[in-house]
Amino acid sequence: MNKQKIVRPEESQPAHALWFDRKKYVTINFVVQKPKDVQVDIQPEKMILCCKNDTDDVIYNELHFYDKVQINDSRETVRERTINVLLRKMKPDVAWPRLQKDPAKASWINVDFDNWRDWEHEEDEGKAEYDQYIDMIQEMASGNKGAAPDMGDLSDVSSVIW
Repeated sequence: MNKQKIVRPEESQPAHALWFDRKKYVTINFVVQKPKDVQVDIQPEKMILCCKNDTDDVIYNELHFYDKVQINDSRETVRERTINVLLRKMKPDVAWPRLQKDPAKASWINVDFDNWRDWEHEEDEGKAEYDQYIDMIQEMASGNKGAAPDMGDLSDVSSVIW
């Protein structure tokens, strides 16, 4: 499959991009109203997006990734208001602290906090909950349930409900 090289248009503007990190993928949502003539070129170390929006403004974004991606398992989906790009990380289980290689933050890139998860510590948190659960089960099995709760105030509630 021979893709035509995308050349940066003389007059263009970047689309606003929201991104979030997962264990195996990085997702980028480019906000473009009714995108058309969409061209996306995903390479191992960078991607280029070029299209027009509903008012025929030319959109052009070029990203140099924080780390390499697998181009055969990365894809884009064009929607009514966004162009969603799913990038498969070359190194799964390695968090990306930022989207681009350059530590300087581009004004058009923001973290998608609605979809962000701190997945790096998920296993640790799950283990702590599991250990707490096991302790509780062992306490119950040994008969050491603690003092019975005081339910003396329940009679007041029942008279109100009935």
